Amino acid sequence: MDLALALGRRGLGRTWPNPAVGAVVVRDGIIVGRGWTQAGGRPHAEVEALARAGEAARGATLYVTLEPCSHHGKSPPCADAVIAAGIARVVSAIEDPNPEVAGQGHARLRAAGLAVDVGPGADEAARDHAGHIRRVTQGRPHVILKLALSADGRIGGAGNARVMITGEAARARVHLMRAQSDAILVGIGTALADDPLLTCRLPGMESRSPLRVVLDRELRLPPASRLVQGARTVPLWIFSSDAASAAKATALETLGARVIRVREMDGGLALPAVLAELSRRGITRLLVEGGARVAAAFIAAGLVDEAWLFRSAMTIGPGGVPALADLPLTALTGSADFRIHARETVGDNALTIYERT
Repeated sequence: MDLALALGRRGLGRTWPNPAVGAVVVRDGIIVGRGWTQAGGRPHAEVEALARAGEAARGATLYVTLEPCSHHGKSPPCADAVIAAGIARVVSAIEDPNPEVAGQGHARLRAAGLAVDVGPGADEAARDHAGHIRRVTQGRPHVILKLALSADGRIGGAGNARVMITGEAARARVHLMRAQSDAILVGIGTALADDPLLTCRLPGMESRSPLRVVLDRELRLPPASRLVQGARTVPLWIFSSDAASAAKATALETLGARVIRVREMDGGLALPAVLAELSRRGITRLLVEGGARVAAAFIAAGLVDEAWLFRSAMTIGPGGVPALADLPLTALTGSADFRIHARETVGDNALTIYERT
């Protein structure tokens, strides 16, 4: 199951709207097939593993990180493929909460005479499939907030000056996070101040760049920005209010961006509406990278599921930009809503990963 989980993670960020599943076929103690959900969500992991196993699948055990599907979507049911392959036993990490499956895959396997065990690796599988689970149960993506902080809790210099806070190892880790996310989101303030690309620039993984999302209530993003100019290469979705200029929307869409209008709330875009639209369009894992006001808004709305805080030893000083704008950092680090999942040292920086309780 550990191998199946590792294989499944290869697909993170590439399989949406489908979950990134891993599967391993074992016969007589020997691995005879392995697979993971392919880019775009098809073929599914079970089909890949069974194809590699061939006739060796007969009488074998299939380890899979999520219950095999039982419904006809864009692919036939994996449960049927497992039965047809002659698998004798299936070990699933967790049941699929998707109402179209929800135990029916396991029931179909048992009805066909297969032994079915559920539970090994459940905690890790639930974490790996958090995006899929949240989308089918809550109608929104799993939200991961990333912050790079100075020792005194700042994310920028005086006057919003850009400061290189983290080292090379931490920046590489963030690019891996991008590659494993379906979409990356920033506010218009960050887009205007930094003119970012928001792509994955790890060598050999440039094609793994996530879809880019900008919260831009008034459509202030310039057509000449790097985000817009690259929209035909790496998709760009811009969320605006209903009142935003139709002419600006047309200009942006002519260059390849997609403008999505949502309602306003408390003087900004309604974040629950933004997440619902992302979910409806298939996004399961959303990485929120900036800036301070956007991070604070997600925290205040109770919409952060994980927070990755990269801390530097440098001090910026009282004139710097607070990590969560007007919200104290303890709204995250001291909140009973979060617990520390892991601590790591990444190069010269300390990483603390919080998860919602």
